[in-house]
Amino acid sequence: MNDVSGNSNTMESSDEALSRRGFVKLAVGAVGACYAAAIGYPVYRYLTSPAEMEAAEAAVSEVTLKDAEHLPAGTALMFKFGAHPAVLIHHKDGKWVALTAVCTHLGCTVQYHPEADLIKCACHGGVYNAYTGKNIDGPPPRPLTAYKVTVDKGDVKVSRV
Repeated sequence: MNDVSGNSNTMESSDEALSRRGFVKLAVGAVGACYAAAIGYPVYRYLTSPAEMEAAEAAVSEVTLKDAEHLPAGTALMFKFGAHPAVLIHHKDGKWVALTAVCTHLGCTVQYHPEADLIKCACHGGVYNAYTGKNIDGPPPRPLTAYKVTVDKGDVKVSRV
C-alpha cells in the first residue's frame, strides 16, 4: 500500500496483528501461571502437609532402634517416628529420653546440645528442657511431644505415651 508521499508502507494484515496479539496474551498468561504456581504450591504444601504427617504418624505406634542401647551416655540419635523427626537422648546420668524433634513454634528441626543438656531450635531461638521437652525460652508455645522409651536386649523401643 502506498502512503500519500508515494512510499511503500509495510502495514501488517489484521490476521498477523491478531496473531501477535494472541502470542503476547499467551506469553503474559504463561508468566502469570508461573507466578501463581510459585506462590500457590508452597501454600498448598503448608496447608496439606500437617494432615499428611499426622496421618503417617498416627499409623506408627512404636519404633525399634536396633542396637541403640550402645549409644554412649551424653549423646543423642536422630530417627524418624512416623513422618516426624525425633531424637533419642542417652543422658549422662543413664536416663533415656525420646522427644519429637519438631519445634512447636514453626516446625523447624531441633538439635540436642549435650554441653548444655538442652534442646535448641536454631530457626528462632527456641530452647527446651532435654529431659521433659518443656519449652523454657524463646517463642515455642508448647513443649515437645515425649515418647515412652524401653530398653530391651540391646534394642531401644520408642512408643507413644
